[in-house]
Amino acid sequence: MADPPGRPMGAGRLDVRAGMTEVHEACLRESQRVGEYMPHPQFDRFRVRMQPLSARNHKFEIEQVAVRHDQAKGSPSPEFDQAMSVLAERVRTARRTDRPVICAFGAHAIKNGLGPVLTNLMEGGWLTHLATNGAGVIHDWEFSFAGKSCEDVRQMVSEGRFGNWEETGFLINLALNLGSYQGLGYGESMGAMIWTEGLEIPCSDELEQVVAHSLAGDPQQAAAAADLLGIVRRFGLKPGRMQVPHPWKAFSAQASGYRLGIPFTGHPMFGHDIIYNHPMNHGASLGRCAERDFLTFADSVSRIEGGVYISMGSAVMSPMIFEKSLSMAQNISWQQGRPLGDFTIFVVDLAASGWDWSRREPPVENPAYYLRYNKTFSRMGGTMHYLQADNREVLMALVQRLAGALPATEGST
Repeated sequence: MADPPGRPMGAGRLDVRAGMTEVHEACLRESQRVGEYMPHPQFDRFRVRMQPLSARNHKFEIEQVAVRHDQAKGSPSPEFDQAMSVLAERVRTARRTDRPVICAFGAHAIKNGLGPVLTNLMEGGWLTHLATNGAGVIHDWEFSFAGKSCEDVRQMVSEGRFGNWEETGFLINLALNLGSYQGLGYGESMGAMIWTEGLEIPCSDELEQVVAHSLAGDPQQAAAAADLLGIVRRFGLKPGRMQVPHPWKAFSAQASGYRLGIPFTGHPMFGHDIIYNHPMNHGASLGRCAERDFLTFADSVSRIEGGVYISMGSAVMSPMIFEKSLSMAQNISWQQGRPLGDFTIFVVDLAASGWDWSRREPPVENPAYYLRYNKTFSRMGGTMHYLQADNREVLMALVQRLAGALPATEGST
């Protein structure tokens, strides 16, 4: 078994549990010395006045911004054509050999109406995994539920109304709270609600029984049931089917992922999204769903050898989750004596970059060094390409170049 560079595996392992009892006892003695511990004050979200989503002036309507996969789009430059030809060929090769093609993107891909195009690529077998941040999840849901999304942030914050929308906060959080109990991921919970147009609320008796019966053998399930039990009681939720119509679900990439059985994972950061304004938000439930999605994403990355990773318009989420996932995957691959190295990364963004990332990393005094996504992906091995382009142009060009090509291997997703 080959060892990774640096310290041999197994050498100098640190037992992080050692001494923790002593540390805890010391902290307890200190707290007793200074008096009873007083927790920091907490903001009460129940005091926030929520408004119906219909009261918002929306910036985008999905039926106006949606991009169809068959819409013709001109090429902005010969360099763009060359880059897209390379990307399309790498995608074809990866799918012919049953290797993954992962597409991670920021919220603007959804706001730009690319849900139907992403669905087309999934249905064609070209994309095997989609990933986005918390905002991408929200915009996809609002489009499918209300047909509209996005608000004037400056005005809404000044009026104390930004993000304080009842349906968005209540239903998205409820779907995640239920998904946590059901063992679903973040995007899977959302996709299920959109596609099935409803939620199933368990009764309190059922949840009490799960807590009691699971506590000894499966404490994690007991905790999830107890959390949901508290939510059901606090909000007076009636057991049974809650119908949640989604008239525009055909535009939802999350719903398509759920329908097709293709992972669509959500990767939020706590406090970054408007759903945290609503008291239905429950951190432990959200965390369970997000953790599950991160591990699903990491599993896809672990099979990236011979595959393609497309990162569009994501300055933080995509490079950060890929970096950690690849590190874990490399750890296992080194143990097996076959480190990962044959994969392609295509980074797409609107920011200009004059640095040749194939040479080396720029020095710290060069502004290009602070383009986090390029810097991070250039360190990941494989072959990295950077393309300055609009995400609509990229996905439309990819669809057109893949049209008529051999489909993905039978039985693969």
